Amino acid sequence: MDSAQVQQILEQALNLQELHVKGEGSHYEVIAIDESFENMSRVKKQQMIYAPLMEYIQRNDIHAVSIKTFTPQEWARNKKLMSL
Repeated sequence: MDSAQVQQILEQALNLQELHVKGEGSHYEVIAIDESFENMSRVKKQQMIYAPLMEYIQRNDIHAVSIKTFTPQEWARNKKLMSL
């Protein structure tokens, strides 16, 4: 499994504004941006991203997933801080 496959799985299952997946082998980093994260708890955000991947995690195709979620406003601020 590669990052493009993980991205495709998430894109098909979730209607997110923006999605970035990095990684290789069985370790991936997911950055998800969507307005729906606004009033969602951290746990709910994680569950939302994990849900479409559970089958692959159980089969050990995916071993580790690092998840970062942002609203569009948080993402814009975060990108600005990263570029300084």
